[in-house]
Amino acid sequence: MSVARVVVVGASSGGIDALTRVAAALPPEFPAPVCVVLHTSAQSPGVLDGILDRAGPLRAHAVVGGERPQGGHIYVAPPDRHIVLEPNRLRLTKGPRENRFRPAIDPLFRSAAQVYGPAAVGVVLTGNLDDGTAGLWAIKQLGGVAIVQDPADAAYPSMPQSAINHVKVDHVVPLQAVAPLLARVVSTPPYEGGRVVSERMHIEMKIAKEENPADAGVEQLGPPSTYACPECHGVLLQVEEEGRVRFRCHTGHAYSADSLLAAINEAIEDALWNTVRAIDEGARYIRHLADHLQPHDGARAERFALEASQAKTQSEAVRQLVTGREAIKAS
Repeated sequence: MSVARVVVVGASSGGIDALTRVAAALPPEFPAPVCVVLHTSAQSPGVLDGILDRAGPLRAHAVVGGERPQGGHIYVAPPDRHIVLEPNRLRLTKGPRENRFRPAIDPLFRSAAQVYGPAAVGVVLTGNLDDGTAGLWAIKQLGGVAIVQDPADAAYPSMPQSAINHVKVDHVVPLQAVAPLLARVVSTPPYEGGRVVSERMHIEMKIAKEENPADAGVEQLGPPSTYACPECHGVLLQVEEEGRVRFRCHTGHAYSADSLLAAINEAIEDALWNTVRAIDEGARYIRHLADHLQPHDGARAERFALEASQAKTQSEAVRQLVTGREAIKAS
């Protein structure tokens, strides 16, 4: 293997500022490659590599696939692609979304654990929900180093707090201490003892690399749950790791417990807003009929006007329900 260590970093909300500050503080002689995932939409213009390239002394690149990772370089996942590590190269995939994102943090972290074992260093920064927790857990299981931004120092503390709650992390530090800590960690040799990569990790990495989940052995991950995948509506399998529950469907979409709840809530809100739209459209049409009939058939026009009024009342009730849900989530 061409490098002694690899650093993998994940961030979400607030991540551009956090990653910029880390990149600015890394020393020019930093000996390890740094692979970065920031949650972005598929339509994102993909400018993070340019931002990080200008921020500090290390060259930053958007991964195109097939690169040999080199020390002193930052490799950024482009929009709508997972980045995974393979022996001596970086690979882009359009595997199933995990925790509602592609790129997602967990596939990168798992691949670092699988390929580099104790030489992997995982870093979870600011973000909502809990992507990165399962991947950081995999890094620790295979002897790597787990670093988490102090939630009290994070713009969005949920992601680092989840990692702390579920992983025996090695270091919890404020953002300004991340780069100096990484410089110290990668300058020391990794723990020599190795651990066996689990069959579960092999299966999940095959799925991330676009292998058919059925051929990869997805059904071995756990028993069927009573829940449906919010994205494809297939049955979700329940994956348990030391008391923590995750889910993955036969198509390969993966969810933590928190991201599944967020996806379900989003689907409920979409359905409610669609209901509001449908009722409002019906009410407008009925009102139009009432206005059209008024000069010719007053009785029918009055009945239609009453129906339109009732529809407006129903629409307002549903609207208050959905806005009430949003207010509860925000509080």
